[in-house]
Amino acid sequence: MTEQTIAQRLEALGILLPTASEPAAKYTNYVKVNGLLYVSGKGPSGSPKGKLGKEYTTQEGYHFARLTGIEILAVLQSALGSLEQVKQVVKLQGFVNAVPEFEEHHVVLNGCSDLMLDVFGDKGKSARSVFGAVSLRDNLPIIVDSIFEVAD
Repeated sequence: MTEQTIAQRLEALGILLPTASEPAAKYTNYVKVNGLLYVSGKGPSGSPKGKLGKEYTTQEGYHFARLTGIEILAVLQSALGSLEQVKQVVKLQGFVNAVPEFEEHHVVLNGCSDLMLDVFGDKGKSARSVFGAVSLRDNLPIIVDSIFEVAD
């Protein structure tokens, strides 16, 4: 049995990548250095606004993190021409807009991590960190920075 391509995995998951969103300020969507692609912080499509633990539940946050992962994949597609160029997801760093009492930041970021595993298989395993934030740009519920090892 042959292994599925990433395009076939996306199709099986019902994911159609959008056009990469434009940066919100004076920066670029990505920078490539020494075989690593650094993707600027991305938030979920649809620009939901609000905090986890107030306007949104942990499960809704998980969904937003998955949508954020799709935004990241769109940037990768734009930068590389093909997601097949990704050798490894190196790092995911999440910032969760949450009330001070919220304690499930790690569960929220699983939405993005699970997507990377679904799309890239073992190459989707990454180091990661997640932080609670008092506020995020545009009052987004989550922003994720990411680093990928890519083919030259």
